[in-house]
Amino acid sequence: MKLKFSKTVAQFAFESDLHSGLQLDPRIPNAPPAPRALAKAAGPAPSPMQAANRSHSTGRTLGQTPGKSSSKVQTTPMTAISPSSAAQMEVASFLLSKENQPENSQTPTKKEHQKAWALNLNGFDVEEAKILRLSGKPQIAPEGYQNRLKVIYSQKATPGSSWKTCHYIPSLPDHILDAPEIRNNNYLNLVDWSSGNVLAVALDNSVYLWSASSGDILQLLQIEQPGEYVSSAAWIKEGNYLAVGTSSAEVQLWVVQQQKRLRNMTGHSAGVGSLRWNSYILSSGSCSGHIHHHDVQVAEHHVATARKCVGCAGGGSDHLVNVWPSPPGEGGWVPLQTFTQHQGAVKAVAWRAWQSNVLTTGGGTSDRHICIWNVCSGACLSAVDAHSQVCSILWSPHYKELISGHSFSQNQLVIWKYPTMAKVMKGHTSLVLSLTMCLDGATVASAAGDETLRLWLCFEGRRPVQPKAASSTKASP
Repeated sequence: MKLKFSKTVAQFAFESDLHSGLQLDPRIPNAPPAPRALAKAAGPAPSPMQAANRSHSTGRTLGQTPGKSSSKVQTTPMTAISPSSAAQMEVASFLLSKENQPENSQTPTKKEHQKAWALNLNGFDVEEAKILRLSGKPQIAPEGYQNRLKVIYSQKATPGSSWKTCHYIPSLPDHILDAPEIRNNNYLNLVDWSSGNVLAVALDNSVYLWSASSGDILQLLQIEQPGEYVSSAAWIKEGNYLAVGTSSAEVQLWVVQQQKRLRNMTGHSAGVGSLRWNSYILSSGSCSGHIHHHDVQVAEHHVATARKCVGCAGGGSDHLVNVWPSPPGEGGWVPLQTFTQHQGAVKAVAWRAWQSNVLTTGGGTSDRHICIWNVCSGACLSAVDAHSQVCSILWSPHYKELISGHSFSQNQLVIWKYPTMAKVMKGHTSLVLSLTMCLDGATVASAAGDETLRLWLCFEGRRPVQPKAASSTKASP
């Protein structure tokens, strides 16, 4: 009995495992009716117990030992695989076959079709593209290609990024030119750069022209009267006329191409130390504290006079900075603004390159401050101690920076970052008399007290053509 009972239990376990292995997937709820043949095949299957014990004799019970009757015939139930299982089997078979397939098994025609689809959709071959490029410039789309998707990158600079933020700043001059007999007086303006890339330099009683493109030197004029000297020079905007101020209170107008003096304008009572052009109106400032405005197109050239200032820019030895209207108002030449913050003579004056209502001034030895003013409101926007006499100021057209030239006591050039007014460059070895900037806004020329002209590539830009060979600005006798 024990043996019979143990066989019966083993048979029950075997039938249970077989039943669980052959059990069909459940029906999908709310599914459409299956075809008749499939529904018949998917009908209720006979129980594995019944299939295992089915025989011609229907009187058998579970308590009887199987296999005793010789007339029992075992039958295998018919089962059907559901559509979901069939789909899964097909996918698995495809994946297995793809893993064993060699990479170059695709036909060339199919590869060409895929490449053509990628080019039409993306504009480039996907297999050759890189998501991240660690060096080099982004790939440029072919000519005539129009991206139908949203543009997320462009190499073209936007107005917000037009201002450059960083650049190389030199510690040594790019060129040094000899300037013998230049007047050691920082209240004179002895150098000016034309729009034709020609530098005019006043050396004692003569004016020389140095071409930055070719390196050629030309003596334009020489004053014959003994003891007199050239005290200022300024180019007209077009670059074909040069105004020259002398120590004898004259203002001369020269045609450079013909090397001919066009006219001689008088009226000052002292030497002319500053000249500035505004279209065809020439303003001249003398050491007597007067500014004369000349219309060079008419015979009666003198059109107006302003008082109590040295230099047509508005600075004065009385520590005042005056801003004058142009043209004058109904009450004549009356200053629009008068700034009194400086404690010394004001020689350095410059308008901000990109904002016409902002003025920058520099004080003398007893003041040594650079001040930035809003001429509309009269407010001082910024004031910084330069620790040295300020002789000249220039604004960069490419960067939010300005350069200042100093004499006593530090004798240096300084580039200031605006609006923080942080120093980013110091240079020079002797006192700075005057500054002028090339038309490209990259090179600054400084006249030094050691009788040299130094060219500084302070701001990146279109670099002028290198001179051929010129060791001295003044021609050899």
